[in-house]
Amino acid sequence: MRVLRVALDVPVAKLFDYRVDDAIPAAPGDRVVVPFGARERVGVVVEIGDDSAVANARLKQVTRLLDGAPRLSADWLEQMRFLSTYYQRPLGETVAGALPPRLRSLKPLPKKRKAAGNSGDGAPTYVAGPAPNAAQAQAIRRIGAALGGFRTFLLHGITGSGKTEVYLRLMAEVVAHGQQALALVPEIGLTPQLEARFRQAFPGARIAVLHSALEDTPRTQAWLDAARGDAQIVLGTRLAVLTPLPRLGLVVVDEEHDPSFKQQEGLRYSGRDAAILRGKLAGCPVVLGTATPSLETWHNCRAGRYEQLSLTERAVPGARLPSVRTVDLRAESADHGLAKSVIEAIRSRLARGEQSLVFINRRGYAPVLSCEACGWAAGCTRCSARLVLHAADRCLRCHHCGAQETIPRACPTCGNVDLRPHGRGTQRIEETLGALFPDARVLRIDRDSARRRGELARALESVGRGEGDILVGTQLLAKGHDFPNLTLVCVLNADSALLSTDYRSAERLFATLAQVGGRSGRREQPGDVLVQTRYPGHPMFQALIRHDYAGFAEAQLAEREGAGFPPFVHEAALRAEAPKLAASMAFLNAAARLVPVPEGVQVYDPVAHAITRRAGYERAQLIVQSRSRPALQAFLAEWAAALPAAAPRGVRWHLDVDPIEFD
Repeated sequence: MRVLRVALDVPVAKLFDYRVDDAIPAAPGDRVVVPFGARERVGVVVEIGDDSAVANARLKQVTRLLDGAPRLSADWLEQMRFLSTYYQRPLGETVAGALPPRLRSLKPLPKKRKAAGNSGDGAPTYVAGPAPNAAQAQAIRRIGAALGGFRTFLLHGITGSGKTEVYLRLMAEVVAHGQQALALVPEIGLTPQLEARFRQAFPGARIAVLHSALEDTPRTQAWLDAARGDAQIVLGTRLAVLTPLPRLGLVVVDEEHDPSFKQQEGLRYSGRDAAILRGKLAGCPVVLGTATPSLETWHNCRAGRYEQLSLTERAVPGARLPSVRTVDLRAESADHGLAKSVIEAIRSRLARGEQSLVFINRRGYAPVLSCEACGWAAGCTRCSARLVLHAADRCLRCHHCGAQETIPRACPTCGNVDLRPHGRGTQRIEETLGALFPDARVLRIDRDSARRRGELARALESVGRGEGDILVGTQLLAKGHDFPNLTLVCVLNADSALLSTDYRSAERLFATLAQVGGRSGRREQPGDVLVQTRYPGHPMFQALIRHDYAGFAEAQLAEREGAGFPPFVHEAALRAEAPKLAASMAFLNAAARLVPVPEGVQVYDPVAHAITRRAGYERAQLIVQSRSRPALQAFLAEWAAALPAAAPRGVRWHLDVDPIEFD
């Protein structure tokens, strides 16, 4: 008797055994339909055995084998097992989460389409870009020499140094040998421009694009193209790293430092770390590209686990890094959020026909609507957070849970009709700039202005063509974009991140400011960056002025080591939420005593989140640390097995291994 051990998308860590007839030639990696309860489900065969711990009479029969998709490979299954074990999630959930929804349903798969470009059997033509400079050429040679074996490289290149050109030339070598290349970007908004660049460089190639915003059929078709080996290049967000690639020869992670590579629900995996695992299993190089490496990556380079390659010059001849200076708000007042020197700098760019970018990482009109008579402020009824005023939509919106309310005509507490907005978001800055420069074309780009499919790509294209004089934007404009005529970046409200209790805040602020500042002066015209701050002497700002990432990183690592923070310790967070905070805290206190804590592992007392109430639930967390990753993993495995039975009704919880968010 053959017994299939099948992974199903159910909240149980175990595999399920099923009998299978010889007429069904199922093997590990196949998708099968099996009975489960009163319905049928799609599962993935993980193992095959001759017997089962379940009595023969109780074993159910596999219904049928599904076709239309290639068998999932042994190394793909190994990747799923590792992610399931490391991140403490059921294997069935891990496997199901890695597949497009269509492949885990009973719906028929799309028919195999005729190749629009070359299939995997032929090498596409590569249209080379500008000749690489000396540093680019050295990086290409060094990584190229490692093709065919696993090694992790940090491509540390300043903004505008031509990291993408390095990626393209390495991909050309990979696809010329009949292999596949995988390129990951942190955000969906970066995929259209990179896809266009890839298609320009490889006009005959089959390129599969994968991200969560795709509709069901295109996403399934792209996944099938990649898994069959028809796609020579796969471009996508973190979910693309979970796609089977039978001939993988190169993995690229662009902007590797970006927090968006960390999944924040379900299987809370790091796309960057999963990419390194993927390269190891496939036996191919992994390239981590960024101007501002994460401190974990920098630390791994120092320890010799990664090889660092540096690009210290901009790729365009004559282009230089922008000059950075602070605008001291203690000495210079800000009128409507903009200091006089910032306004004059924008005016001078307008006179020269150059573009300016005003960066404020806060969308909406104003973060607070309040009554000056009684002190009332508009708050979210479901979260311990303020509602943000969105003037264009005439509403108040919570940026944490999405709740929306109409703007009240009068204060609900005292009846005062003179309600005032406080603070500034992108909409209010756009309004201010429009009043200051009535003849200028002011263009706002944030998640409110780019809600519909394709709006962001069209807006970015128009900016590249020079159709906007002053840009107002958030993180959407901070990285990966090349605006030839942009010569000035003005940063507002930078100080808020310095006041955060998150130990990663300085690292993230440096990365954000370096990235957004790098949009300036990418051609022959010199660029400038002005940062409004009340703390101009802060070491982070001083390192930014010197363009000294290495010095900043070393100082941060010294602080982390002294404080006992990652990467010098390994962490996990147990988080709980319930309608009342007392229930969340009671569960966490009980969980801390649930299993013996071994020597070398520290379980800290639970604390409420900084934003305690979100979407109607009150949240708390406790942190577990150890200097030994194996010791922490052994404890987490025992703990995760005991937690489901200990959680009372009404409390939702999850484990987050290597957490990056603590709000």
